[in-house]
Formats: sequence, structure tokens, C-alpha cells
Amino acid sequence: MNKLAQLDHQFVWHPFTQMRDWLKRDPAVIVAGKGAVLHDIRGREYLDANSSIWTNLHGHNHPKINAAIQRQLKKVAHSSALGLANEPASLLAEKLVKLANAKAVGRVSSRAGSSAASPHLLNKIFFSDDGSTALEVALKLAYEFTRRTRSAGSLPASHRRIEPRFLSLEGAYHGDTVGAVSLGHIDLFHKSYSGLLFKTDKVMSPYCYRCPFNRAKPERADAREYRKCNWECAGLVEKKFATQGRKGNPYAAFVFEPLIQGAAGMIPQPRGWLRRVTEIARRHDALLIADEVMTGFGRTGVAALVKARNDVVMGPRLHKRGDGTVLFACHHESVQPDFLCLAKGLTGGYLPMAATLTTQKVFDAFLGEYGEFKTFFHGHSYTANQLGAAAALASLEILQGKPSICARQNLEKNLHDELQTLWSLPNVGDIRRVGLIAGVELVRDCRTREPFDLRERAGIRVCEAMARRGVLTRPIGNVIVLMPPYCTTPVQARKMVRAVFDSIREVFGRRSL
Repeated sequence: MNKLAQLDHQFVWHPFTQMRDWLKRDPAVIVAGKGAVLHDIRGREYLDANSSIWTNLHGHNHPKINAAIQRQLKKVAHSSALGLANEPASLLAEKLVKLANAKAVGRVSSRAGSSAASPHLLNKIFFSDDGSTALEVALKLAYEFTRRTRSAGSLPASHRRIEPRFLSLEGAYHGDTVGAVSLGHIDLFHKSYSGLLFKTDKVMSPYCYRCPFNRAKPERADAREYRKCNWECAGLVEKKFATQGRKGNPYAAFVFEPLIQGAAGMIPQPRGWLRRVTEIARRHDALLIADEVMTGFGRTGVAALVKARNDVVMGPRLHKRGDGTVLFACHHESVQPDFLCLAKGLTGGYLPMAATLTTQKVFDAFLGEYGEFKTFFHGHSYTANQLGAAAALASLEILQGKPSICARQNLEKNLHDELQTLWSLPNVGDIRRVGLIAGVELVRDCRTREPFDLRERAGIRVCEAMARRGVLTRPIGNVIVLMPPYCTTPVQARKMVRAVFDSIREVFGRRSL
């Protein structure tokens, strides 16, 4: 074991890691990277198949982002955002506002009767550090906004002191700060901290592969494509909102990851689900908090409008198909949230930085005379730091360039084509892909959908076998995740999927259907 690995074992505590297992092995020590390739201290090469835990967009050591950071370093690395503004953060805020509203100009209709887009235009940004803090900001803002506006006379006097409540999805994960954990519903991650948390409610997630309302028998295809149901999952959302409303304390906000839930196991939503449930939330006067920490910045694909399927009535056409400019998952279904939470890929995977975008209406609720103490009392030492903002500006410029758009289109097609090879394996139950995000669910037998017990470490064993083949990723329970950088070549994409194929056969046997 080399000296750096020894120091790691001696001093470092790794996240989401059973350290007893970690201390039994010689870890790969990463020392360099270029494009989709990482290099360890022993000279071994690995393909970064999950973009360094879903953060890296354009590949490692990108010359444009490197140059942007170097230029900023010659000026200033960081100055406080408490009482001071700075150049790159101001420019970044302007850019993010334009992108967040680019597909929501004009009219965004809903069954709640609202036709003007202006109440939901996102034109204020609070910068923070990571995905957890971006959600924490949205949660606090929504809580206090609801308290102030509902206590101003919109509810009967007997109800004005009721505390705001939040609704999120089964399997939700929105970060590790206490507020964000309170929004989560994964017992493995959250139960230990139950004594610290405030109560939030959950509603059924549209997990088509294991949905009790899906009457379809298993096929060798994404379960969303052959599901047979009557949108019972959306009906349960309606019921949940109605029940809470009858208590005299309507939900303050509905919190969701649009199009696909990440830590839940890469659970994709069937086309039209997002549009349906957000319209329900709007009808019940709930704010929409979109967690796009994972799904933002082009991860969910470049096609701009999803076609209507399975009796879905889509919203108005806000943009042209295939223009490559849709960067946020919400906009694929013409949904404009009240809070848009961004992190991970914001800086291209270079530096920790996050942003919470919200509306003028929310912002105005915090305005007042100093002595009224209506200020948003929340902040971070490195809020709006110049290096992170400079990296983010460079990343956004790359994203909007034609080479990146073409690369994403090609990678999306390559992933789709290569993943089809996995259907021949009996231990592959479902293959779920949304744009440039893919999850492969492992099962004992695809005919019965019987899952592996988590204690069997099925996903971990497959990922360990993949690492021996030079491909790095991390499982979510029994789901193998592929989320490569946008610069990944066809040959590299093929190697990633082939590593999944060969590793599954190594771990479970060389059976085929």
C-alpha cells in the first residue's frame, strides 16, 4: 500500500462508506484526469462512468474552465458576499436567470387558472455551497414566505398560526443538512436522525417497474414503455393535497426531483406525470420546489419537448424540439417552479457551489425596514465566491456551444443503443434511462422481479468488478448507475456498458435469456 493510501486509512472518514470494509482494501488514489479518464497513483486508468458522483459535465481538466479559473485567480479568489458584490457572481446570476426562464416566457397555463408566466419567473438567486444547502435555502424561504403570506389574511383567523407543512416523494433524498434530511424518505439514510428532524409528508413515487397499480407483466424494456395503469399514482397526489387542505393547513410546498429521482434508485417518471402533479399542487396553492441538483444542466437530454403518450395532455409548446437549449428537467414538461435548486454540475464539477432561484413575489416578502427584522437570516462563508462563479460561467458557455450540444445528442444515442445489450441478462430487471442518466436494476430473476437483499451487496460487488475492468461508478443499492461526462466517446460508452455486462456475468454467473 502506497503512502497516500496509508494516510487515507489513518485519517480520512469517507461519506456513505462502511469504514471497516474500506480499511480492508487498498484504495485507488486518484492523481490526475483528462476528459472521461481518471488516473491513479499506480498509473492505472479508469473511465469515470458516474462523472465523479454526478458532478462533472465536460470532462476533467477542461481547458476552458481551467483558463477561466486561472484568469480569476489573477484578480481575487474570494471576498465576502455579506455587504459586498463581485463581478463573476453578478454575471452568473444574470446568466442563470435568463436560462431558467428561457422556456417559460409568454404563457404557462395550468388548471388552476393562471395564464401569465410572470408570477413564476425566477429572477432572484441565493448562492450557497452544495445541493443540501440549495434545498435548505428553498425550504427556509418557502416556510417563512408561507407563514407571512398566509397569516396576512388569506386564511380564516382560526387557521393563521398553523405551521407550514411540506410534501415530498417516497424515496426522496434532498441532501444531508437537517432541513433537507427532513424532506427525505429513505430510512437507510434518514431514520438514524429522526429525533433531530421535523415531520414532512410523503406521497407515492411513480416507480413503474414496481408499481402495485401497473397491471403489465414484465417485458424486456423500460417499464414506463409498457405500463398498464390509470394514473393512480397521480390520483394519490390529488388525494393527499385534498386531505391536507381539509385540515385547514394546505401544504406550503411540493418538493420533487423532476423526471428522475436519483438516490431513490434512478426512478424515472412516466411522461406527463410531472405536468399532472405540479398542476395539482398549483390548484392547492402549494409552491413548487424543483431539486435539479442532479438533473440540471442538460443531464436529462437535449430534446426540448416530450411527445404526448398514454393519454397525457401536454402543456403549450414553449420551444422547438431538438434545439439543444433545454438545460433543466422541468422544462421538458413545461413546468416552471417557484424554487429551482442547482448545484453539482453548476461549476462543471470543479468547485462546490450552489444556487437557489426564486420569484420576485418570494423576494418581496422579505423586504421591510431594518427594525422589522424581515431579513432572510441565512448565509454561508463562501457564498457567491469568485472562483466558483468563474468556473460556472465557463461551463455554461461550453454547454450552449454547438460542439457540446452535438456531443450530448450523440452520447444519448450511444447510451441508448449500448444499454440494449443488457436485456439478455436474467439478473437485469429494468433499464431506466432519462437523457444522459441510466440506472440498471439488478434482480434475482427478471421474470419475478425478486430483488436482492441489500446485505448481499449485489450492486457493490458488480461495481467492484467494473473497477477491475477500468470503469468507475457507485451503485444505489441494487441499481448500477451510468452518468458519464458529456465528452465520453462512443468507444468509451461501449466500454462502460460492456463492463456492466461482463461484471454482472462474473458476479451472478454466465446465464443468458
